[in-house]
Amino acid sequence: MAENQPCFSLAEASALAAEHFDIHGTAVALDSYADQNFKITAASGAVVVLKIANRTQQAPHLALEEAVISHLKRHLPDVQWPTPLPTRGGETMVQVTSQTGARHWLRCVPFVEGELLASVKNPSPRLSRDLGCFFGRVNQALESFSHPHMNRDLDWDLANGADICQALLNRIQEPAHRRRIHDLLERFRDKVTPRLQHLRRSVIHNDGNDYNILVTGNRVSGLIDFGDVVFSHTVNELAILCGYAMLGRRQPLQVAARIVAGYHQAYPLTELELSLLFELILLRMCTSVCQAARALAENPDNPYLGVHLQPTLDALAELETVHPRFAGAVFRAACALEPCPKTPRITAYLEKNRAAFHPVLGNNLLAGPNITFDLTLSGRDYGSQAQRATTADFSRYLFDKMAAAGVAVGLGRYNEDRALYNDPDYSLANTQRRSVHLGIDLYAAAGTPVTAPLAGTVHAVADNAAAGDYGPTLILRHETDQGETFFTLYGHLARTTLTKRHVGDAVAAGDHLADLGDIAENGSWPPHLHFQLITDLLDQRGDYPGIARYHERKVWLSFAPDPNVILNLPPLQPGGDPTHKSNLLAKRRHSLGPNLSLSYREPLHIVRGEGCYLYDAAGRAYLDMVNNVCHVGHCHPHVVAAVQKQLARLNTNTRYLHRNILDYAQRLTATLPGNLSVCFFTCTGSEANDLALRLTRNATGRSDMLVLDAAYHGHTRALIEVSPYKYEGRGGFAQVETTHKLPMPDGFRGPIKHGEPEIGRRYAEQAGPILEQKHNQVAGLIAESLPGCGGQIVLPDSYLHHLYSMVRDAGGLCIADEVQVGFGRVGTAMWGFQTQNVVPDIVTLGKPIGNGFPLAAVITTPDIAATFDNGMEYFNTFGGNPVACAAGLAVLDVLENEQLQNQAHQVGTYLKQGLVALQKQYPLIGEVRGLGLFLGVELVRDPESLAPADREAAEIVERMKARGVLLSVDGPLHNVLKIKPPLVFGQAEADIALFHLEAVLKETKL
Repeated sequence: MAENQPCFSLAEASALAAEHFDIHGTAVALDSYADQNFKITAASGAVVVLKIANRTQQAPHLALEEAVISHLKRHLPDVQWPTPLPTRGGETMVQVTSQTGARHWLRCVPFVEGELLASVKNPSPRLSRDLGCFFGRVNQALESFSHPHMNRDLDWDLANGADICQALLNRIQEPAHRRRIHDLLERFRDKVTPRLQHLRRSVIHNDGNDYNILVTGNRVSGLIDFGDVVFSHTVNELAILCGYAMLGRRQPLQVAARIVAGYHQAYPLTELELSLLFELILLRMCTSVCQAARALAENPDNPYLGVHLQPTLDALAELETVHPRFAGAVFRAACALEPCPKTPRITAYLEKNRAAFHPVLGNNLLAGPNITFDLTLSGRDYGSQAQRATTADFSRYLFDKMAAAGVAVGLGRYNEDRALYNDPDYSLANTQRRSVHLGIDLYAAAGTPVTAPLAGTVHAVADNAAAGDYGPTLILRHETDQGETFFTLYGHLARTTLTKRHVGDAVAAGDHLADLGDIAENGSWPPHLHFQLITDLLDQRGDYPGIARYHERKVWLSFAPDPNVILNLPPLQPGGDPTHKSNLLAKRRHSLGPNLSLSYREPLHIVRGEGCYLYDAAGRAYLDMVNNVCHVGHCHPHVVAAVQKQLARLNTNTRYLHRNILDYAQRLTATLPGNLSVCFFTCTGSEANDLALRLTRNATGRSDMLVLDAAYHGHTRALIEVSPYKYEGRGGFAQVETTHKLPMPDGFRGPIKHGEPEIGRRYAEQAGPILEQKHNQVAGLIAESLPGCGGQIVLPDSYLHHLYSMVRDAGGLCIADEVQVGFGRVGTAMWGFQTQNVVPDIVTLGKPIGNGFPLAAVITTPDIAATFDNGMEYFNTFGGNPVACAAGLAVLDVLENEQLQNQAHQVGTYLKQGLVALQKQYPLIGEVRGLGLFLGVELVRDPESLAPADREAAEIVERMKARGVLLSVDGPLHNVLKIKPPLVFGQAEADIALFHLEAVLKETKL
C-alpha cells in the first residue's frame, strides 16, 4: 500500500461495519484506486459498501461528495445514488484508526444494484446514447449546484491536465509512448489552452469510467464513486466519459459520437465545447497514462491501478492520426449540426457568383451534349466482370458508350456510392469499404485541356502515383469576399503538370492549368478529371480523400460539398443513396405477403454479389457463409456469360428439340453412380421433391412415407406433410396418417451417442416397428443425405445403408434429397449419399445446380421412370429450358475447371479445425460437425444438460453481421450456426470468419 492508502483487513472491515453502523456480515474487498471499499451483506439481506477514505481525503471534501449526491437525488430521483447511511451516532462519517496509527474517514452507503458497465463487453448504440444522455442530465442538474469546498486542488482535474501530464511525463518508461504524449501536449497548449478560459464551468462527477457506472439493460441505472468531484470545465465530464468508453472499441470515434449525441440532447453543448471536445478526450487519455505510470511505480502490487493503461495507449496510437477538426465534425454531425460550420457560407458565396465561373474543360466541351454514368453497386455502368477485368477494359467500355451516344464527355456523379474502389485498409477487423464519391468526374480524351474555373493560388502540386490514386494532382486555394478560404482539387492529370505548375503560382479564371492524363500516368484510371470542392483541407497538402466510407458520409459531404455549384452542369442526382431502405420495407409490407420473411433484425439491402461476398447499398462488403444457392460463387462470370448468350438466342419450353437439355442430362447423370440415368427437370427443389413423391407413390402403388424428425423438403402441401420442421412449427398442423417420423440420428443430442458401438445400425433399426406395422403401405423414405434444418447433422456411419435395406425389403423406394448437400459440397464425394456408401432409387437436386438460376432435377432409374409413363403427360413449362440448362452446364464447367469439390474438402477441413479450436476455449460451443463446406456449430448453455443456447445463437448471428460476416441459425432448437457458403470460399475467408467469431464469442455472455 502507498503511504496515504488505508490498509484495513477484511475482518477489521466487518468489525467496523458492526461497530459504527450496526451492520453484521462478512466483508468482501472491492477494487479501488486510492481508497478501500468493502461489500458487506447483512443478515437482514441488506447489501452495503463500507468506504474507508485515503488520508488525503479530508472532511470538507467528503462533505462536498455528500452534498452533490443529495442534490442529484433531489433532481434525478429515478436514478440509484450511493446516499450515505447514518452511523449509530447519527453522523454520515466517522474517523477510524488503522494498525499503523493513521486516521481515515469511514462511511457506509447502500450497494447500488445493476451491472457494471465494465462487464458489458460490447455496449449497444442505444446504451452508448443513453450513457451520454444520463451524464447530460447530471451536468444539467449540477449547473445550479454550489458548495464552499468545490474548488479543490485535484490531480485528476482536467482543467490542469496539461500541467499535470508534463510533471509526470518522465514517469512513462517507454520512449515511444512518452514521445506521443509529449507531442499531443504541445498541440494542446498551442491550439486549446488559450481558449479554455471561455468554457462553461460547474461541478462535475469527474470520473465516468466503466467501473463507476451501473446499467440495467440499455439504460444507465446508477452512478457511484464521487471521490473526484470538482469544480471544473463542464465539458470535461463528457471528455472523461468518452475517453473511457472509446477504449478497446472498433470505430471508437463513432462510439464517442453516440455518447455526444445523447449528451447534447439532454444538455446542449456550445460551439466552443464541440470544437475542443476531441482534444480534451485525448488530454484525459494522456492523464490516465501518466497517472497510471506514477501509481504503478508507487504501488506495483495493485493491478487495478493500471486496468485502463494498455487500452488507453492503444486508443491514443489510433486517435492521434485523427485530425481534431474532423473529430469535431463527427461530433457536430451526431448533434444534427452542420459538420463543417463554414461550408454553408462558402457554398452561398459560390451560388451567388456561379454565373461568372469559367468551364473546367477546355474547348468548351461541357457546353456540348454528355451522358451520365451510373457507377453504383447496382448500376448499369459498373460493367460485368469481363468489362472491368482491367483498367483498359473498363476505359474501353466507358468510351465506347460515349462514342455510341455521340458525346465527348461522360459524367461521374457526386455523392455516388460506387463499386469501383478497393480500400487498401480492408482487413480482418475492418469490412467498411470506402465507396462514396466526393467529387464529379469528367470523362474525356487524354490530353484534353483543364482550365481554372475561378481565380486562385496553387496550394499544392503532387504526384499521387500509387495505383488507384489521383496521379498528378493540383490543388488551388481560393477566398470568398469575406476572406474565408476554400480549395478546388484536380486529379488524374498529365505528368507534364508536375513541372508546369508550382506552389504559390497565381492563377486567373480561365487559365490553362493542365491536361488530362492517360491510363499510364493518371493513377491507372480511364482518362478523366476528378474535380472536387473542399471547404476544409484538414491541413493536408498534395492529397485529400476523394472517396469516403458510408458511415462517415455526412461529415465528408460537408467538407467536400457538391462541386456542381462551380461546374454549372444540369443537376446530377446522387446515385446509390441507401437511405430509401425504409421505403423498400414499406412497399414490401404493402405489396408482398406478410409472412415472407427477412433475415436479421435490421434487414440488409443487398445490391450486388461477387464470389463469396455480398454488397449492400452502402458499399459494405459481407462475407456470405450461408448462401449455398450460388454454389460456385455469386455472379460467376462463366455462368453469367452462358446465361446471357443463350438468353439472347432462345428461351422456350421443352416441347421442341434442343441440344442443351440433352447435353446437360448426359453430363449430369455421368456424375451419378449405379443406374441413375433418367432426368426430369423442374425449376425449384420443391418441385423436384414433389415430383419424387409422385414417382415413388406411382411406382409402388402405396402412399405412406418415412421421414426424419426435423426434416424440411419443400413448401408444397405434399412436401409440408413430410416435413416435420414445417408441420410441427408455428402455423403447422397434425401429422398426417401417411407420414411416419423417424428419430433424428443425432449422436450429440440423441439417445445413442457418438462413439457407441454400431450407432448407425441401432438408429436405423428404430424404423423396424413402423415398417412391420405398415409393411404393405410404405411407399418409401425421403431423407436428406446430411440433414440441414435438423441441425447440419452428419448421419452416423452406415445409417443409410441399413435404413435403405430395411425400406427396400419392405417394398419401398429410397429418395435422397441432395438439394443442399450435392454437387461436391461435402468435399470427399460429389454427392452426400456417397459418404454413406449407398445408391438411392431417386435423387433430387435444386438450388445450387443453376447457381441461382431456377433449375432443379429429379434423377432416377429407367425402370422407375417407365412406371411413371402411365398415359398422363409430365410437362414443366420452364423445367429444363435452354437457358436453365446453359446455366447448369456452366456450373459443371466451373466445378471441374476450378476443382471446387477439392476446395470444399481442403477449406472445409481447415475451417472445421479452427472451429474445433474455438470449441476448446469457449464452452458455449457444444459440438462442431459437418463435412466439407457443410458445417454446423451447436451452442449450449450447459455441457451436461445441453440446454440450447438459442438466444445466444441469434445474438452471435447479429453481431457477426455487424462485423460483415453473414451466418444464420437452424436446427429444431434454433441453436445451431449453419455454415454453407459458396464453394469459392477460400482459406483467407475462413480466417476472416474465425477471427470475427472468436471476437464475438469473447463478447457473448451466458
